[in-house]
Amino acid sequence: MNLSNPRLLLIEDEPSQVELLRYNLTKQGFDVRVAMDGEEGVDAAREDPPDLILLDWMLPNLSGIEVCRQLRRDKATREVPIIMLTARSEERDKVRGLDVGADDYVTKPYSVKELIARVRAALRRPAARVADSKLASGKIEIDLEKHRVTVGAKDVTLSPTEFRLLITLMQSPGRVFSRDQLLDMVWGITADVDTRTVDVHVGRLRRVLDGAGGKGLIRTIRGFGYALSTD
Repeated sequence: MNLSNPRLLLIEDEPSQVELLRYNLTKQGFDVRVAMDGEEGVDAAREDPPDLILLDWMLPNLSGIEVCRQLRRDKATREVPIIMLTARSEERDKVRGLDVGADDYVTKPYSVKELIARVRAALRRPAARVADSKLASGKIEIDLEKHRVTVGAKDVTLSPTEFRLLITLMQSPGRVFSRDQLLDMVWGITADVDTRTVDVHVGRLRRVLDGAGGKGLIRTIRGFGYALSTD
């Protein structure tokens, strides 16, 4: 990643939104490319993966949901942070967007200042660091240099947010993290992301681990938060 000029791919079909976002993001030092429909966006992301994707939900040719789904399945783009932009404000729509692999969700109309703050937060590396390049807890192993996660001997694929979430939990096995603590440590912002976002991403992470033979590794502490099992 170019820390001075992060490369963003904006997949948006409304010309007014494109110009507004391109102008403001470029002014803040971002290198912005634009794709005007879903198919073009998938092709652009695969050919030259950006540091982050801003993805509109309602797109011609291929919906934002399907774009996100395809990019999460592709090795070249599965680790690229994705922020969805949409006029859909109902909770079930937000959950659906997060559930296909989006890292964040911004509802139109939105503050450009807030969106830029979310972009910067999504581009941050996990705040926690370890001296060793590997983490291990029970059946789970993480190679931080290779960005590789295994459960037992089985490789698993995680989105960038799920990867940061797992690192956070694994650095303190058995510790109970509140939803607010996870928002702060994993997303880097507290006020602008609600706790439902944490629940959705923990749910996705749990399903991946369960499917790889790690059933029960993430514990839910009702009314508070989550912990990585030490059993």
